[in-house]
Amino acid sequence: MDFVSIRIITGDIARLVDFYERATGVRADWSTEDFAELRTASATLAIGSTRTVALFAPGSARPADNNTVIIEFLVADVDDVYRNLADFVADFVTEPTTMPWGNRSLLLRDPDGNLVNFFTPVTPAAIEKFAR
Repeated sequence: MDFVSIRIITGDIARLVDFYERATGVRADWSTEDFAELRTASATLAIGSTRTVALFAPGSARPADNNTVIIEFLVADVDDVYRNLADFVADFVTEPTTMPWGNRSLLLRDPDGNLVNFFTPVTPAAIEKFAR
């Protein structure tokens, strides 16, 4: 098995794709007006409009209703990400903070309220864990 992607369902796909393109620096690849993907070397963030839900099972997903999942991005310098997003993000949950497990993390909410964590390993153990 290979974990490939996570998908966000949204009521405003253009707004959410724009947010993630700016926040990550990754350009989205649009398949249709209702589906786009931001691909990185290790995983894909897929974004689908509410119109795509009916293709799976009507009512099976609701936009802007996540309170349990955190989308995480490994970045070279989380403090630089914070500076770049300071005038763009409306809801920073936590400014860059070094966590007990060795990552320096920036936690924010995207326009739909989903939690997003940008992090940089800073301790030797964390750096080794994420070495590629």
